[in-house]
Amino acid sequence: MRPCRSVLLVVIVVAALVACGSEARTAGNATEVTYLTSFSTFGRDAYVYVAQEKEFFAEADLDVTINPGSGTVDVLKLVAGGRADFGVADLTGTMITVAKEKLPVKVVAAVHQRTVAAIIGLEGGGVTTPADLVGRRIGDPPGSTIRLMFPLYARAAGIDPGRVEFVPSAPPGLPQLLLSGQVDGIGQFVVGKPLIEAAAKGRKAVVLPYGDLLPDLYGNMLVTSAELAGDDPELVRRFSGALLKGLRYALDHPDEAGRILAKYQPTQNPEVAAAELRLMAEYSEPKGFPGPLGAVDESRVSTIVELLGEAQAIPTGSLRAADLVDFELVPKS
Repeated sequence: MRPCRSVLLVVIVVAALVACGSEARTAGNATEVTYLTSFSTFGRDAYVYVAQEKEFFAEADLDVTINPGSGTVDVLKLVAGGRADFGVADLTGTMITVAKEKLPVKVVAAVHQRTVAAIIGLEGGGVTTPADLVGRRIGDPPGSTIRLMFPLYARAAGIDPGRVEFVPSAPPGLPQLLLSGQVDGIGQFVVGKPLIEAAAKGRKAVVLPYGDLLPDLYGNMLVTSAELAGDDPELVRRFSGALLKGLRYALDHPDEAGRILAKYQPTQNPEVAAAELRLMAEYSEPKGFPGPLGAVDESRVSTIVELLGEAQAIPTGSLRAADLVDFELVPKS
């Protein structure tokens, strides 16, 4: 009986060690990934900090480092070059950039079902309609989707894009440039209105949404490199699922999401961030949108490609929907 007991004891001990080792691998070997926000760290990007705070990333065995992005073109180049694993970039800006520079990136989820691109001015500043932009100065960072898409918006508005001057400006300084009168408008997302009005202390913002004239356009999308999407689709699904879980929570709990953003980014005003998220809800889940959150429609992407070709924003035939979006990885109902 003693040998049997000894063998049994060894088996039990080995089994326990294997179990402990498995738990250690699961708990201690979370996959490290880096993520770029779309544009600095405003309320519109609070959902990634929500996913961090609520441990949605941890539940997916992910150790996520969040870095501030500086516009669509820069985000795409960093992701394509492997210096970030995931990032957020405007779909139309991504199409234009990929068609011109052949960057190896893939869209894997939609953050906004409608474009949030806009130019924002102030009441009394002389800009109330798209036609008022002619002869004006617009502050915007180089590589921003607002600047990238402007020729398309100008064409829809019937104005000459060459008669509007874009002034290269850093994202944090845009509100002050507008308030000081150094520029007549700034490139912003529609949801940036509360931020501008808070800085303006009583003056109302005038918003010219690109979507009013270009209703087919998507807004921000989650992008990764074509290499990562091809080599590790399971990782992409884990990250996308956790991020969209953060987006869902932020849209449902904007006040809490604003406080979470301020915890991670103390310079941000939680009330302003919450107001941005309330505005963003109708762009991430428009009325009548069948879902699921993050879905991307192939026929609609193809329509946008055709629109860009007709506007000569990209060479005709230079891009297909499947070249840009990995439809095997986007959320499905």
